[in-house]
Formats: sequence, C-alpha cells, structure tokens
Amino acid sequence: MDSNNWMQQLLMLGIGTTSLVADKLRQVGDELVKDGKLNPDQAKAVMDDIVEQLRSEQGNWDAQMQRQMRNMMQDLGVARQSEVDELRGRIDRLERQVRDLENKLWR
Repeated sequence: MDSNNWMQQLLMLGIGTTSLVADKLRQVGDELVKDGKLNPDQAKAVMDDIVEQLRSEQGNWDAQMQRQMRNMMQDLGVARQSEVDELRGRIDRLERQVRDLENKLWR
C-alpha cells in the first residue's frame, strides 16, 4: 500500500470528521435558536468560536499525525525520499563509471 495515499486517507478522515462535527454543531445551534434559548447572533458567535477551535485543533492533529507517521516509517526502516534520491544519484554515477571503464577496455 502506498504510504502517502494511506496518510492522505487518514488526514481526509480527520477533515471529514471535523466537518461532520461542525454540521452537528450548527444543527444544535439552530435548535437552540428555535427553542428560544439563544438569539441568532449569540448562536452564530458560539458556533463560529467552536468551529474555529475545531479547525485549529485539526491543524494540530494533522501535524501530530504526520510526525507519528514519519516516526513509524523510520522505525519500519522505510527510506525517506531524500535518501532514495541520494542513492539514485550514487547509482547513476556508478553506472557512468562502469560504462566509462567498459568503453576504455573495448578501445
């Protein structure tokens, strides 16, 4: 399984969950207004504050999830992209050297 795809799915799950919670909060706010327990301006202010707090926590959750994924991948021995790129560069240089040596032998 592609690790980036898996991580994206986890992040999308978190974003989707936050969206569902925000929708439910709006429904609760609408009910409170309908029941006369809050006026519309109060309900909007309370819901906006809660949604903003959820969004800021979502950013923290995303960062924490990415850190944990990096640590887990490192523990599993999965190479970082920079390490793979470095190895590819070394392989390319070695292949050039081998070709150069082969060319010298056949001349």
